[in-house]
Amino acid sequence: MTDMRTPSAGLPFLKMHGLGNDFVVIDARTGDDPVTPALARALGDRHRGVGFDQLAVIRPATETDFTLEFWNSDGSIAGACGNATRCVSDWMMRALGRDAVSLTTARGTLFARRRADGLVSVNMGAPILDAAAIPVVGDPMALPLAGDPVAVGMGNPHCIYFVEDAEAVDVAGLGPVIEHDPLFPERTNVEFASRLGPDHLRMRVWERGAGITLACGSGTCATAVAAHLKGLTGRQVIVDVDGGRLEIDWREDGVWMTGPTALVFEGRLTPAFLAAVGA
Repeated sequence: MTDMRTPSAGLPFLKMHGLGNDFVVIDARTGDDPVTPALARALGDRHRGVGFDQLAVIRPATETDFTLEFWNSDGSIAGACGNATRCVSDWMMRALGRDAVSLTTARGTLFARRRADGLVSVNMGAPILDAAAIPVVGDPMALPLAGDPVAVGMGNPHCIYFVEDAEAVDVAGLGPVIEHDPLFPERTNVEFASRLGPDHLRMRVWERGAGITLACGSGTCATAVAAHLKGLTGRQVIVDVDGGRLEIDWREDGVWMTGPTALVFEGRLTPAFLAAVGA
């Protein structure tokens, strides 16, 4: 496996995805750290940059194997990204020759492991149900919005709607309106889910700072938690998203999410590209 930190002109990166939820990954454990909001915006441009739903930056850690930071394509900090956590953890496990890693995020210490079937699981931590910590104004289980949504935090805020048919929802129209609703002081991710059967959901998502994505790991976790709290499912749930399927298991030690990962390619940002954005 190529070491992304090998010195040469330009900045090495990886392109990865989990169920079509795609990421640029930069290893900033050594050397200068070039990541800025301007670089994140330039990289996130699918026409003039590389394109991503989130940018994941690997940083050094003292008590875990690595630190992980997330950026949105609009240059804002994402706070949490479950699928990127799984993807980077898979890459780090292969680099370290192990089947389990620990990592530091804005949420604290998380743990990831590779199952015998090759799928990667990450413990996203306990769901956040306190209004001030999500944050949201009002009772998270009884928001004063049409459609009776539920608010859940997973290191980032989520507003989950349970609907008759998720396929019929105008996600592109409703998502940005709800994202910027005054009830959410830090904006919110927005999920629309319908029940397909016992412990089986269909979910579509509008991500804060990114728009419609094919999958959202933290959003899938938040949706599974909300479904259980509303009595729609148990604590083990299959969730079908636009890009595929995730397994969610809300255990005593946190919400475990399991699914596939993919390394698409390794690349290098040119010095000219970096200079143009001041990196």
